[in-house]
Amino acid sequence: MRYFWRIPLHLSVLAAVFFFSSVVPTEAGFRIMIFMTQQSDPYQEVRKGFQEYLNKQGITVEYDIRHFEGPIQEPGGVLQAIKEANPLLVLTLGSPATEAVMREIKDIPIIAGMIMNEAELTKGGNATGIVLEFPLNTQVSWIQQFLPHKKTIGALFNAQENTSTIEQARRIIEDAGLTFYAKKVDSPRDLPDALDSLSRRADVLWGLTDSVVLSPETAKGILLFSFRNRIPFIGLSTSWVKAGAVYALDRDYFDIGLQCGEYGNQVLKGVNIRTLKPQPPRKVLYALNLKSINHMKLNLPDGLIAGAHTIFE
Repeated sequence: MRYFWRIPLHLSVLAAVFFFSSVVPTEAGFRIMIFMTQQSDPYQEVRKGFQEYLNKQGITVEYDIRHFEGPIQEPGGVLQAIKEANPLLVLTLGSPATEAVMREIKDIPIIAGMIMNEAELTKGGNATGIVLEFPLNTQVSWIQQFLPHKKTIGALFNAQENTSTIEQARRIIEDAGLTFYAKKVDSPRDLPDALDSLSRRADVLWGLTDSVVLSPETAKGILLFSFRNRIPFIGLSTSWVKAGAVYALDRDYFDIGLQCGEYGNQVLKGVNIRTLKPQPPRKVLYALNLKSINHMKLNLPDGLIAGAHTIFE
C-alpha cells in the first residue's frame, strides 16, 4: 500500500553534502520514504512523531509511505520501490523492514525505529536509529527503585546471544552493591532446571531480551515460577505485565518518533550519518501489575504507583 503526504511549509533552500551523495530537495521538498513493518498504534505513533518534528522545523517534505507487505517483501522489492521514489532519506520502522532496506540500500541514509537494539544496525554504515531497549544501567536503577530490599538479581540467558550482555550486567549490578546470579539456558528444555536453581539463589528474576529464554513457548513456565515462588519477575513489555510480571519499563512511542525526526533533520542539513550514534528512548514509562505486587507482598512507594503509565489490577 502506498501513501503520499505533503507538508506545505516554507523552506529556505538547503543544500548539504552527505558522505556519499548530495542531499538536495526536489521542487516539492525533501522526499522521504517510510517503510512500516506493522500498522499497529506504536508504529503509527513513531511515524507521527517523526513527521511532526520535521513539520515544526519548517521543512517541506514529500512522504512516500510503504507497508512492508506483499511484493515489497520479495527479493528486489525494496530496491525497486526505492528506485521508483528516489528518496533522500529512508525511515524504517520494525526489524523486518530495517533488515531488508539495509541489505539492499547502501547509498541512502537510513534512520531506524522500532528495533530492539543497535546490533541490528551494525551491518550498515549508512544507518542509525532509536532502539527500544533501555541501557542496562537504566534497568538496574529502576530495579533498585522498585525493589530496594531485593539484593540478589537473577537472570537466565542463552550464551550465543547474551554472553556479553550478562558480563556487562554483572559489572553494573556489582558496582551497585548487589549480587548477580546468571544461569545459562541453551534451549527451552533447560528452563525447568535453570528456574529451580534460581529459586534457591535469587530474590528477583530480571527478564533480559533473549529469543531462547523469553518467548511465547517459555512465557507460561516463567510466569508460573514467579507466582508460585513469590520471586518477582521483571518483564520486557506491558504485555508481560498484563500476563503477570510485576512491572516492565515501557516507551513513549511518539517521543521515539520525535527522536528519529531530530536525526532526520540533522541528515537533511548535511550531518554525516556515521556521526549519529544509535540512541535508546529518552523517556522511561512503566507498567505495573498490582495483583502480582500484592501476591508477592511488595510495598511500593505511593509515588511509583501514581507515576505508572499503565496499571493492571
